[in-house]
Amino acid sequence: MEIYRLRYPDQLNIQLHHAYSMAIGFFDGVHKGHQEVIDSAKKKADELGIQTAVMTFDPHPSQLFSGRNVGYITPLEEKVRLLEALQVDTLFIVSFDWDLASLSPQQFIDIFVKGLGVKHVTAGFDFTFGMKGSGTMKEMHDLSEGLYGTTTIQKVTYDHDGKVSSTKVRQLLSEGDVEEAALLLGRPFRTFGEVVHGEKRGRQLGFPTANIQTDEENIVPANGVYAVYCLVDGKWHPGVCNLGVKPTFHNPEHRVATAEVHLLNANMDLYGKQVAIEWLHRIRAERKFESLEALKEQIGKDKQTAMDLLNG
Repeated sequence: MEIYRLRYPDQLNIQLHHAYSMAIGFFDGVHKGHQEVIDSAKKKADELGIQTAVMTFDPHPSQLFSGRNVGYITPLEEKVRLLEALQVDTLFIVSFDWDLASLSPQQFIDIFVKGLGVKHVTAGFDFTFGMKGSGTMKEMHDLSEGLYGTTTIQKVTYDHDGKVSSTKVRQLLSEGDVEEAALLLGRPFRTFGEVVHGEKRGRQLGFPTANIQTDEENIVPANGVYAVYCLVDGKWHPGVCNLGVKPTFHNPEHRVATAEVHLLNANMDLYGKQVAIEWLHRIRAERKFESLEALKEQIGKDKQTAMDLLNG
């Protein structure tokens, strides 16, 4: 997959040798709704005998306008991996800044559609572009001057009437419902981080854990205990993960949540390694225990539950 980083107005001159059927959107999560948009663009590319392209933006527009952390479902590196797995030929990553946000719909189309040799544009029904989001897929079609076609994908639903959306995925993860989130994503939810030194409490309790520090920009599930898989040096290991503030030892009001993974089939030195966690099942909510013995007993039960769930 060819990757081009574009920024208006000073980073637009790139050598392009193809015509494109382009899917456009932010695509946070690359969930089933996004996949339908991209699949439609691929089918049109095959029909026209041209390449499939995706255009996404960095950072999220809401981050620019609100100044607040959005909570990414898929950090950019993961989004790139997923798009490559969907067999996209070319990825355009456009810097979303105030210069871009000030463009009119016509200017946006002239630069980022016609200027890139796009012959067909596919997007979701709620995609907007240009100043204050004033451009819709109707404007995308009306301003084409016959140089490209357009396809608008209507909302993708689940359970008959629920819209598949990044907002819904975030809601499910905030509730700890990683199984339902996986249905919308079409795969288990995945997070990334570096293994750092912790307090060694897991080792003292007989269950050594890897403390995984994740980027604050990226969303994590609700606090609790989960059955997970952990990717270490290219190999997946089953595990049980406690995500939270360890209320048995700390005041929850003064503690940032951390992920502690106990591998079920391996005992290795992970410090400094970059790992991924796939969240498969939520076992229980995080809670405070009255004694270390009670905590230790519960951890043993959680480990067995995780083994049963992952083996099942």
